This record gives sequence, structure tokens and C-alpha cells, in this order.
Amino acid sequence: MFEKLFKLSEKHTDVKTEVMAGLTTFLAMAYILGVNPGMLSAVEGMSFPAVFLATAVSSGIATLIMALLANYPVALAPGMGVNAFFAFTVCLAGDFGGYGYTFSEALFGVFLSGIVFVLVSITGLREAIINAIPKNMKLAIGAGIGFFIAFIGLKNAGIIVANESTAVALGNLADPAVLLALFGIIVTIVLMIKKVNGAVFIGMVINAVIGAVLGMMGFAGMPAITGFMSVDFDFSLLGAFMQGAQGFFSHSSWFIVLFSFLFVDFFDTAGTLVAVGNNIGLVDKDGKMENIDKALLADSVGTVVGAAMGTSTVTSFVESGSGVAAGGRTGLTALVTGVCFFLSVFFYPLISGVAVNAVTAPAIFVVGILMSQQLREVEFEKLEVAAPAFITVVFMILAYSISDGIAMGFITYGAAMLAANRKKEVTPLCWILIVVFILYYVMKFCFA
Repeated sequence: MFEKLFKLSEKHTDVKTEVMAGLTTFLAMAYILGVNPGMLSAVEGMSFPAVFLATAVSSGIATLIMALLANYPVALAPGMGVNAFFAFTVCLAGDFGGYGYTFSEALFGVFLSGIVFVLVSITGLREAIINAIPKNMKLAIGAGIGFFIAFIGLKNAGIIVANESTAVALGNLADPAVLLALFGIIVTIVLMIKKVNGAVFIGMVINAVIGAVLGMMGFAGMPAITGFMSVDFDFSLLGAFMQGAQGFFSHSSWFIVLFSFLFVDFFDTAGTLVAVGNNIGLVDKDGKMENIDKALLADSVGTVVGAAMGTSTVTSFVESGSGVAAGGRTGLTALVTGVCFFLSVFFYPLISGVAVNAVTAPAIFVVGILMSQQLREVEFEKLEVAAPAFITVVFMILAYSISDGIAMGFITYGAAMLAANRKKEVTPLCWILIVVFILYYVMKFCFA
């Protein structure tokens, strides 16, 4: 059955490898089950249990759609960055400088952006836009995401911390959790060098066991096994977006909010799919991705499902790269991850104890190393190619945003190709994207 559904032999993989890869992806992104509810529950009317349920269920549904429709080893969940935009810009006013939308109005905005994405995906326009990205920019985007998630891993583990004088600095190496994360990075790298199958997953397991032995995994006082089932099934956010339909358009800023949801989801998804596609050989010699239309449709439907359940934009997760690094090549990897999201509804106390940063950060960091290797194929000997690629990578890290890195890279790419008298090599659709990026920043900073 799995062979028929996912074409395992054609993709040179097997059930065991795919299952391990799916578990690896889930453990690498399980943090969203705690982080997303913690962030959105700051909005009046959105309780932590309700957002947790929406996060787990919508992630499971969207990931299963990706698995069965597109056969991609890509998992989906409410995206980081866009959830902060939802909570602290769209909904909260006053000290946060937000627009003051109610949570139901903001959810309607997410729902509407998802509907637009579905329509664009069905027409093939979204696929055409992604295929219009020049090959060198595709490589830079994939590598940039690698550096970006490596930075996330270091930050989450406390290895890199904020510093008022230098922006960032080395963390406290006397902290046991930081040392455990560093140990995990070294162990995982060694396993990868030794070409151990499932090295990323095994590295996480080793770190989890050591952390548990040292009492760092949050098991102290953990309820009995039966207590794991004591989850508050709060469905109060289910369908709440419908209550905000009329109010959403009453705000003068509704177009900016809708455009922002569209922009972030579109290009975060594009970056993730391009990066994963490059890693598993889904990009052909012309830079086009296999089956990309179905993957984009699955992602679009995921956004609609997430809004209907009661959470911010559901999108493809860059942490899917950890499952790819563990050997995942097909939708079976995503299927396993999706099932894990459903099960997490019942076992969240246990998961929250295991999925600590000291365990997941090494996996994320090592995936970053693997993804960054795509830079070797960028034509760095040509400045008109090197400059946009470099800016794409740097802005992803320093702006802490995949979409901002892509935008700045494209704007620079247009200017560089004009300066090099190579403007004819830039497709009309690519020029349109460059103009869209410029207009996005004009609206964001001049009219917000």
C-alpha cells in the first residue's frame, strides 16, 4: 500500500527510513505546540488550550494533505513570524502599535488569504512564480534558510544570546542545557560524517536520554500515564473566523493586513519548498520543481484549515529539512509527522517534556549545515549573481525573516542585472515580482 501511494522504490527509500524521518521532523518542530499557543493566547479571547488544539489538529490535517496529495516529505504548522505579526501587530493596539483587530477579524484575514492562495494555486500562477525564480536565487534561498534555521537552533538552545552592545553574543557555557545542546551538535555531526543512517534522529534520541538522566527534560512531577489524557478540548475557536468577516473590512488597513498575510505565507512557503526540493532532487536542470502545483495547493488548503480551526497562517515548515536529512524522500515521512500531531493532542505533557531546545536545536543546526552546502553551486565569480545571493542569505539571518531575505535578494538581483546589461535574461514575471517586493515595503513602511 505504501509503495503504491508514495512510490518508495522509485525514490530510493523504504518504510523504516520514512518512519524515522517523520518522527525526526515532528520532534524538530514539536516546539510549535507550545510556542504558538503561548504567543496567540496573548490576544484577548484566544485561550491557550483552544489555540493548542487548533495548532495540533490543523498541523495534522495540513501535513496529511501534503503527504497524500503532493507526496512531499514536508510538514506544515502555524508559521513562526506570521504568528507574531498576527498577535502583536494585527490584533494588539496601544503600546504594541497594532491595528486593533479582534481575534475573529484577524482569523478571517488569514482565511481570506488562504482562499486567495487556493485560487492562485489552481490557476497555476503560484507555480509559475516559483519557477520564475532564477536558479542561482533558488540556491541562495535554500542556503539562506539553512543559515537561518541554524541561527534559530543556536538561539533557542542559548548558545547564542542577545547583547545590547553587539546585538548577539556567546551564551553561558556553564549552563548544563547549553552544554547538552553543544554536545548534541558534535554527536550528530560525528554520526553524519560516519554516514550513520538516521543520524539526526539518533542524535536527538541520545541527547534526550542524557537529558533525562541528568533531570533536564521536565519529567519531575510528571503525572501518571493516565494523566496524559487529561487535555482540555477547547473548541471555542473553531469557526470563529466567520464572526469577523464584516468587521475585517471595516478597518482602513484591511488591504495592508491581507497583503502582509499573503506575502509572508507565499514566500516563506516558496523558500521552504525550494530548499527541500533542492535537497531531495525534485528540481530539474531548468530549475523547475516536480509536482510543485500539488504541493502549493496542499499548503494553501492548510492555511484555510488553520484559520477555520482558530490559528494563524499554517505553512510549510523549514524544519522539514531535518526529516529529509534523516532520509525522508516521500509523503510517507509527512504522513508519520501528521499522525504524530494528532497524537500530540493526548500526549502533550509528555511531548512538552521531551521536545526541549537542548534536544531539538542540534538537529536544526545540523540541517542548516546541510542546506548551506547549496551555496557551492552559486556562480560567485559573477558579482551580479554573488551580490543578490549574499544579500539573500544575510538578510534572512539579520532581519530574522525568510521572506525579507527573498525580497531584498530579488530587489538587488534586478538592480545587478540592469547594471551588468543582462536585463533580457530576467523574465517578465521576475520583474513583476521585483516590483511587488518594492511595493510591499512602500506599503509596509510608508502607509502602515
